Amino acid sequence: MTAAFASPVEKRARGPWMAINSDFPDPSFVQSADGAWYAFGTNGNGKRVQVARSADFSSWTLLDKEALPALAGWETEIDHWAPDVIRRNDGRYVMYYSGEAKQMVRHHCVGVAVSEGTDPTGPYVPNETPLSCRLDQGGSIDPAGFLDKDGSRYVVFKVDGNSIGHGGDCNNGIAPLVPTPILLQKVGDDGFTPIGNAIQILDRDDSDGPLVEAPNLILHGDTYFLFYSTHCFTDTKYDVRWATSKSITGPYVKTGQKLFQTGDYGLTSPGGGTVCGCGDKMLFHGFCESNKRCTYAANIAIYGDQVTLL
Repeated sequence: MTAAFASPVEKRARGPWMAINSDFPDPSFVQSADGAWYAFGTNGNGKRVQVARSADFSSWTLLDKEALPALAGWETEIDHWAPDVIRRNDGRYVMYYSGEAKQMVRHHCVGVAVSEGTDPTGPYVPNETPLSCRLDQGGSIDPAGFLDKDGSRYVVFKVDGNSIGHGGDCNNGIAPLVPTPILLQKVGDDGFTPIGNAIQILDRDDSDGPLVEAPNLILHGDTYFLFYSTHCFTDTKYDVRWATSKSITGPYVKTGQKLFQTGDYGLTSPGGGTVCGCGDKMLFHGFCESNKRCTYAANIAIYGDQVTLL
């Protein structure tokens, strides 16, 4: 009787759990100097950039704080998407985010903002110069910072080619399909001064549908893992996959495997995943109601080039 009872209980205890039961899409997270975790999400709930806090990564509290109270001259008031925050060597924090470009509305640039002090919730003060625009290619979105083992800093982001596509799924389902490459930009110790030119490390292929997006880079052992989402965020095919490389600059080889997808653990269109540099924690979003993307948390394990949900 004991064994029969234990099995379903164990099954329910595994897998992702609801972390933020609110509209909190495209979550990223950072650990502060005191060990607490802070998550950042796309505009919603009356905030340009949302912030949540957790002491243990298990239970989260949505904070009533605007992380980005002022804007730069290049951006409009709407569309502050997919913020990502890193802690700098000097104890201050740098936020990367996507903002709508006044120069070409409905298209976006990657902006950078730096915390006034050492409080990860901000306020963050935006730089007047965006890190990347590439408006002629559709714009730049979905930035994420990365600290390499030698102390070098990078930012990965997506060129938003589908924003200038020819219609259909996520505006890029009708041929000829436009590239949506993931680029890697080396930056200085300040987290935002470009060093050299950005290089392409991934792009969509037919298995990805109209796009690849939401890149997130970590190093585990001697292997670089590039997590990303495929298909349209409104599509049930939206998911999280990963590619690997032995070099920061690639080539990155797609595994073709899905960490999770619609139907797994009761999830709908799960994606926009961010994985901790430690390689064992992640946040991602999924539809919890028709127009609401909640944030979910998960524990993961990495063995060789394989990633497993716990």
